[in-house]
Amino acid sequence: MDDRVTDVAAAVESAVESLVSVLSTSDAQSPAVPPAQLRVLTIISATRHTNMSRLAEALDVVPSSASRLCDRLEATGLLRRVPDPRDRREVRLMITPAARRLLDELRERRRAALAVVLERMPDDDRQDLLRALEAFAAAADPDHGEALRLA
Repeated sequence: MDDRVTDVAAAVESAVESLVSVLSTSDAQSPAVPPAQLRVLTIISATRHTNMSRLAEALDVVPSSASRLCDRLEATGLLRRVPDPRDRREVRLMITPAARRLLDELRERRRAALAVVLERMPDDDRQDLLRALEAFAAAADPDHGEALRLA
């Protein structure tokens, strides 16, 4: 691997660690919803027609582990299991309005925390960062890059 690419990879890794630190600080204000449960809610909110097997696959866990996470979320009123109208043997997982509000609040706190850091950067650097992040997203996921170009 080219030394310059290795240097960039190290810089990206360092930036990701900083990003995780900023986001973790904003997440700490979240009500008592563990990160694994937040991840479940995020996956379900982003994917229509999520069932237990799709969730388990997305989490890379066995279905019984995904089911236990869903049990906890259902008990707190953040998740509902409903029969799939297309196939009554399937159960569809749906977040509740309370879960939607929780995710929206979390997203707002994260963006606010990121904005504080971004405001410390000169405008030219922010624009360079935006272009670099778009290029990175396009390289990591060609479909995502195409969606950015079409937007």
